[in-house]
Amino acid sequence: MKFALFVGCKIPALVPQYEHAARSVLGRLGVELIDLDFGCCGYPSRHLRLDASLALACRNLAKASARHLDVLTLCQCCYGSLRHALHLLRHEPGVRVAVAQDLAKDDLNLSETTTVRHLLDILARDVGFDRIRARVIRDQHRLRLAAHYGCHALRPSDVVDLDNPHAPTVFEDLIRATGAAAIDWPRRLDCCGAPLAETNPALSARLREVKLADARAAGADTMCTACPFCEAQLSPAAKDAGLSTLLYPQVLGLALGIAPAKLGL
Repeated sequence: MKFALFVGCKIPALVPQYEHAARSVLGRLGVELIDLDFGCCGYPSRHLRLDASLALACRNLAKASARHLDVLTLCQCCYGSLRHALHLLRHEPGVRVAVAQDLAKDDLNLSETTTVRHLLDILARDVGFDRIRARVIRDQHRLRLAAHYGCHALRPSDVVDLDNPHAPTVFEDLIRATGAAAIDWPRRLDCCGAPLAETNPALSARLREVKLADARAAGADTMCTACPFCEAQLSPAAKDAGLSTLLYPQVLGLALGIAPAKLGL
């Protein structure tokens, strides 16, 4: 099992432990990661210049295509941006032609079979729950985790296609595979507020506070994330709400017996 790892811009800058933990657990589970010379996914420019965003996204996809690899993303925003690019290429002939002409300038082309997968999806469907459970040596039964999916992992569902956007289960099932408890909480699919942090910080903070309080009231002791934006948004305020935060590969890594230092803990 081999994928091109797309780390994105935010993880090295803000949440490097996410990459460390992901590499550790995927290596333990037999997933080979190939590092390519990727650039920005295009997400920051999508609402300003769609053509520029597409150019950035498709250049990354073409680099993976040249190696006959699918892309594995850790960031929900990168996942959504790259999946949006693929969606437009597959449904808009004009976009396909324009992108092909742009890529040809650098002797690049994009195979129609190249796709983009999120870490949670690969763990659930390629590695599989049974294989994960079979490799657990330190059951995490003491943890009561509130799974925070992140908006771009689930919506728009016809683009990202990770799980049912109204009633997803993949994250909770992955948590249970480590032996930890997955708490059911009313606001699990609400936005964490990160997209508003710069334009309306008060509202951003309010969304975060309400979400954290809801998880704590439902009986969680830890917020479990799988997105660098969400982790960076929730982590600073979690302690005040009586919670801690963990990235899912950190939880999985502990269950697999990987040393905490290798998980960024």
